[in-house]
Amino acid sequence: MAVKAEPAPIEPQETPMRNLDDSNAASDVFEDPSSQAQARKGVAVLDDVVAPKTGRAGEVSQEKGHRPALSRNSSSRRSFTQLNPLPVRPTWAKYVPFKWSRESKGLPFSGRKLLRLTECWAGLAILFYGYDQGVMSGVNTSPHYRQIMGITADTPRNSAAEGGIVSVYYGGTLLGGLVAGSVADRVGRLPTIGCACIVAIIGAALQSASQEIAMMCVARVITGLGTGALNCVVPVWSAELNSHTRGAALGFEFFLNICGLAIAYWIEYGLRGTNEQLRWRLPLALQIVFLVGLLATIHLFPESPRWLVRMGDEDDARHILARLHTEDGNEEDEAVNNELYAIGEVVAIERREKNVNHYWPMIAHKDRYRTRRRIGLVVLLQIMQELVGIGVVTVYAPTVFAQAGFSENKSALLSGINDISYAASVWVAVLTLDRVGRRPTLFTGAIVMGVSLVLCGIAARYAADTTVSAAARLSWGCVVTAFTFLYTATFGATWLTIPWLFPVETVSLHVRAKGAAYSVLGWSIGNGVVTMITPFLFKAITYWTFILFALLNFATLPVIWALYPETSGRSLEEMDVLFTSSVWVWKAEQEIKELAEADPELFEAARRGDTDAMAVRKRVKRQNSQATVVSSVGSHHRPRGEKNV
Repeated sequence: MAVKAEPAPIEPQETPMRNLDDSNAASDVFEDPSSQAQARKGVAVLDDVVAPKTGRAGEVSQEKGHRPALSRNSSSRRSFTQLNPLPVRPTWAKYVPFKWSRESKGLPFSGRKLLRLTECWAGLAILFYGYDQGVMSGVNTSPHYRQIMGITADTPRNSAAEGGIVSVYYGGTLLGGLVAGSVADRVGRLPTIGCACIVAIIGAALQSASQEIAMMCVARVITGLGTGALNCVVPVWSAELNSHTRGAALGFEFFLNICGLAIAYWIEYGLRGTNEQLRWRLPLALQIVFLVGLLATIHLFPESPRWLVRMGDEDDARHILARLHTEDGNEEDEAVNNELYAIGEVVAIERREKNVNHYWPMIAHKDRYRTRRRIGLVVLLQIMQELVGIGVVTVYAPTVFAQAGFSENKSALLSGINDISYAASVWVAVLTLDRVGRRPTLFTGAIVMGVSLVLCGIAARYAADTTVSAAARLSWGCVVTAFTFLYTATFGATWLTIPWLFPVETVSLHVRAKGAAYSVLGWSIGNGVVTMITPFLFKAITYWTFILFALLNFATLPVIWALYPETSGRSLEEMDVLFTSSVWVWKAEQEIKELAEADPELFEAARRGDTDAMAVRKRVKRQNSQATVVSSVGSHHRPRGEKNV
């Protein structure tokens, strides 16, 4: 639609915008005097189409969304002219260690090899998270640990204290994720990861040296701060480096996550016959090994190119993209230029929406990208992931098998074997997640897990019944074991990865780090609640605990069906269009279908992030797809956004 020009009261100080997609475009932005004259009048020049715009003093506004001004040098290289002031780095940022520098000697690889190595390094952080989450399973069964913590007696108070020691950790992860989301946007992804490792090392050392319950709780909170920061930043860093196969990459990282959980359990199982203090202090101290490994190699890996563009470091971002996406590090490669251009467009949007990139406005203010709705879905999905009951099995697995009538040693052995099958099941997600889609995976997982828990509950009822024969109790115990194994394997293949993938695929890039922090918030709330109440539930309602979590699995089905759209195979721009539609998935999909039928060209423009086209989409909806849409939005073409594949 045409926008009436209004004279700016003060001459604009910033360079206006021009899209030079055409290979014959001029070598400099606004090289000719007429374009410069138009710029002084507050006019934005795009693709040789002049569209007058209005703005406050000192800025040029663009209704269709800010694009970075592009130019081509003698090497046909795209570059940016930032239209708004760059983010001001805090004064304390110069004291933060682990900053990336092109001069630092990194890995001597490029292309696919470098991408695989970045996935492995991110996987090491996730491996630590899995180890840290699983280590308390064996620690809780150590008699010396229970004596030191004062929870030896089988009383409701001690059950609550046991759950409190485990769950207070998630209070730390909640705070750590929120802090890291803000710090990562200010000083970078790698410095935040490095500082998180230091905090977690301090917490792990204090845990292994704890002498009382208060010291243990403080140490758990400190470790949680570091772990929450890692959980927030590492998936974002990994996704921003490897933007084309997110599902498989994240699935591989969470395979390592469950491997960490299994390693923790088998170390503790192997220490069962050793010194009582060593049995629980050594596994807690071994957390430091993973963290030292991360710190020792952090200088070998690149910073997020998206964060570098945001901070105005275009040359460094181009260098990293070239190393990631070409085998010879060719900075003139067309794919590198296209991706850098697409990143620059999102950065331009961030400049326009800069007031939204804060925690409170993200959930308190309504913006054109429906950020509040996206964040709500992210947090809810993480909470649901924990309410389906996985924490019951991973943290309290020996208790689960004890409920089935097995001895202490057999319960511990079965728990370890279950962790191995759990890790193996994640490969199903690695191989199928990008092919099957997110919604069918969640549906299938919730149904199979719910049925498994119902059968576990029924079998546990008879496994603990002393009125039946020992052989019958053993048979029912085997049923509990089989369906517990099926439950954890199904969770690993379905629900484990998607809640962490969802914020990366739906939250707009300009608030992605803080969106990941909200994801950690939801994960912390869900984990904290489940681990806190589980010991009490097993004592109070015994086998009905399985039935309770089965019902929670079934309760997720209508929520997923009604509120969570399919994200696989869709660009972030298409997600923007989808989230401006109805909150109900079926209705939003119908509206998009009507728009595509009414005006396919307009629909494609909306998919590419043209905000005017999204506004006209509402007109198409009001006219029931019968009216002719008249608009002077022009034809804006840009490279397709990154795919959620």
